[in-house]
Amino acid sequence: MNERGCPPLLGEPFPHVEVESTLGKLTLPDDYAGKWFVLFSHPGDFTPVCTTEFVEFQLKSDEFKKLNTQLIGLSLDDVFAHMKWMEWIRDHFHVSISFPIIADQLGKLSMQLGMVSPNLSSSTVRTVYIVNPKGIIQLMLNYPPSVGRNIDEILRVVKALQVSSENGVATPVNWPNNSYLGSQVIIPPPRTVMAVEKRVEEAQQGDVQCLDWWFCYKPLNE
Repeated sequence: MNERGCPPLLGEPFPHVEVESTLGKLTLPDDYAGKWFVLFSHPGDFTPVCTTEFVEFQLKSDEFKKLNTQLIGLSLDDVFAHMKWMEWIRDHFHVSISFPIIADQLGKLSMQLGMVSPNLSSSTVRTVYIVNPKGIIQLMLNYPPSVGRNIDEILRVVKALQVSSENGVATPVNWPNNSYLGSQVIIPPPRTVMAVEKRVEEAQQGDVQCLDWWFCYKPLNE
């Protein structure tokens, strides 16, 4: 919980915690300083939807690594259940889970992060936290136990967050496949009269493209 006694919000630091995982003790977010990480909870080991999610996360793990991003799973199961489930996945899907899975048996971290919804289940729901290299929370998602996540969308969001933070831009809906802008990015609107005048000049000179002074865009890295 944060100082308000509720789960942390976007833009706040990820809480400092020490946890047990299938790869040993972890200290979050310290162990991943300088890297992005995706922490995702699942309702339980040896459940069908969760199994399909973990297989897909592992199949996409190299793409996350290319983005300097670590995957971390979590549920209320103990570490022995995690490891046995990993063996079962390997034997039946021929996929070896390489990322750590946190064993939050007492539910301390899950409650702290708002991953348990008593109205739905006594287990963790399908929560996703994306945290930047400075340990700041950039995104939070919650799915019910009955709906599996779209791993491609989580990968897309990591890319979009990195592009936004590294270039000081915003990304349009469905980026990089927006129906109007394609893979171009949006320049934040000017916030003073002087900045508006400068933006208009930039548009007239062809430095940026604009539909209006508050709606300007450009190709990435230009």
